[in-house]
Amino acid sequence: MKEKRLGFATRMGAIAATVGSAVGLGNIWRFPYQAGENGGGAYILVYLICVVLLGIPIMMSEFIIGSSTHKSMKGAVQQLTPGSPFKIFAYVGVLGALLICGYYCVVCGWVIEYLWASASGTLLGHSPEEYDTIFKTFVSSPDRCLLWTLLFLVLNFLVLSRGIKNGIERLSNVMMPLLFLLLIVFCVNSLLLPDSDDGMDFLFNIDFYELGWKGVVDAMGQAFMSLSLGVTCLITYSSYFKEDTRLMRDAVTISALDTLVAILAGIVIFPAVFSFDMQPNAGPDLIFNTLPTIFQQMPGGIVWAVAFFVLLFFASITSTISLSEIPVTFLIDEYKMSRGKAIAITAVLMTVISVLSALSFSTLSDVKLFDKNIFDFLDYVGPNFFMLLGGLVTAIYVGWVLKKDVIHKQLTNGGKHKSRFVQPYIIFCLRYIAPVAIVIIFLYYTGVLKYLDLF
Repeated sequence: MKEKRLGFATRMGAIAATVGSAVGLGNIWRFPYQAGENGGGAYILVYLICVVLLGIPIMMSEFIIGSSTHKSMKGAVQQLTPGSPFKIFAYVGVLGALLICGYYCVVCGWVIEYLWASASGTLLGHSPEEYDTIFKTFVSSPDRCLLWTLLFLVLNFLVLSRGIKNGIERLSNVMMPLLFLLLIVFCVNSLLLPDSDDGMDFLFNIDFYELGWKGVVDAMGQAFMSLSLGVTCLITYSSYFKEDTRLMRDAVTISALDTLVAILAGIVIFPAVFSFDMQPNAGPDLIFNTLPTIFQQMPGGIVWAVAFFVLLFFASITSTISLSEIPVTFLIDEYKMSRGKAIAITAVLMTVISVLSALSFSTLSDVKLFDKNIFDFLDYVGPNFFMLLGGLVTAIYVGWVLKKDVIHKQLTNGGKHKSRFVQPYIIFCLRYIAPVAIVIIFLYYTGVLKYLDLF
């Protein structure tokens, strides 16, 4: 029996949930590091332009599809353009969400491990070299990795089992304000540290010479990935929007808040990194090696360590919940399943992928896919293929195939508001800018441009 689609109860709940889907670990480390590496303020300026010309238009394309039909992608395309072959790309979004969430939950398990170690007082008190050994020992330990990964999956699906209003929306309404509060507290503390100006210069100094074409493409990729585009996540969430939702206003709000989190994260991290004469490394090294070294040098280091990994946990679980909701909603819509059954099937599939990913550093370390272990392979194909392909298809579908009166109706709430400039801007970006940008990002991240000596 098909369950009634209820949706979000409030606009703020819908925004909090959608921002939560966008804000993730990439905001905490990837954006700040890329900004500092690629000209600081110059990179941030280009990033903002990319959000306007690439991020918001593709976000709007997903919003239009979901909000106009209150269905997931396949059902929406069937309703909007009967017989269109674009419906098959719904499977790209579902598979992409499963694969991305499968390895992402492993990283979230790492976050819980370090949160536990911080709270129990065993994390601090080591040298930088020891932190590197601690991390490598942990990820190569199958029992510990599986324990925290499975615990995170349980928490993830417990929230989903509570439904849209009582689960996803309620959690987002609590965690998103707390995340911003923690970020602000961390910012104040970082700015009061000695030599914090060096970190701010690293992040915000405008240097177009350091930017280069590599920085431009990095900004394009970050603008795309950071907003959770391409895997139908925003189609799924917008299918739960209320009829009177102002899509453009909410898209701008969500994009602005997502960008704000990334910038605040940079203000948190880099003044502290430079204050304690550490290296601003990207990725796991920054989160699991460099920052613990910094926390132990701060007064009240245990408190800061716990607070930081709580912040990361908030960012993590709101992202995985949105990814998990994609296959859940798909199964409900297409196979008329109850929400409970759809969650159970999704949980089984995601658990299998997550277990394989968690063991790829230990028991399954010899299993290689194109010379990558399972975790690294999923980390590569998820964003670089599934997200980009989904974003490209969505842009082409709304920009070239979908009737303009459908777009106009969604942008104006049935004619209640004006869209004199908004609709031409959205259509132009979806038709001409987004497809070209996505192809460039794909060629860049797959190494084709480097092979051709273009970068």
